[in-house]
Amino acid sequence: MTRTILITGSSSGIGRATAKHFHEQGWNVIATMRSPDRETELTALKNVLVTRLDVQDSDSITSAVDAGLERFGRIDVLLNNAGYGAYGLLEATPMEKARRQFDVNVMGLLETTKAVLPHLRANGSGTVINISSIGGKVTFPLGTLYHGSKFAVEGLSEALHYELAAIGVNVKIVEPGIVDTDFGGRSFDFTNDETLAEYQKLVEAVLAAFSQLAVGGDEPEGIAETVYRAATDGSDQLRYPAGSSAADLIAHRAAADDASFIGGIKAQFGI
Repeated sequence: MTRTILITGSSSGIGRATAKHFHEQGWNVIATMRSPDRETELTALKNVLVTRLDVQDSDSITSAVDAGLERFGRIDVLLNNAGYGAYGLLEATPMEKARRQFDVNVMGLLETTKAVLPHLRANGSGTVINISSIGGKVTFPLGTLYHGSKFAVEGLSEALHYELAAIGVNVKIVEPGIVDTDFGGRSFDFTNDETLAEYQKLVEAVLAAFSQLAVGGDEPEGIAETVYRAATDGSDQLRYPAGSSAADLIAHRAAADDASFIGGIKAQFGI
């Protein structure tokens, strides 16, 4: 029996790489995105359904799940990958942007999961994989909203894994490090207000550090391989650090006390 994965945020980055990787492994793929009419590569692949899903649009979530079930008859894995990163000064950030951060990264993930759960429960099996980040285990300056949302993904996923075990469904968390994706482009939303002079030295230091951190990030194809392992290894493992830097940084944070680790971050960012 050919297995099927539904992926949110498949238009670029980790989502796109994962859709292609699972297809190459012989899976059926429901590749969802906000603007499927712009997609050409994935639509040409056999056993790939490209359909619209915006995690902020409840009707589109329901429609995408229904379309996937109609096409392939089942869903075995859900990959909650769609994400958005709001960084910058909290004092300067409109609350609508703060709400969007949690609507996309947290509420959209929960609603998509809820839409798939009745089917997984009826099957008595399946896996829900949530893309978190090293940003769900450690924080960087000016990331109040983004890190808050990813810490939420970590907590809700860990709690949900107890709940879904009762229906035979696994929950997995994939934690990428710095990845060479569009997250630094259209998915990255930085807010500043230069009239807030007291913050500007910090803003300059953080932006300079980010430009260095972005150099040499992991390729999304490598993260896709970790997602595939999480979906297929048959283990009860909950967390999967992904990428060259993720495991070391997460281990370092776990071993260090707050003062030591935060002091190191301040030194790295020059603040």
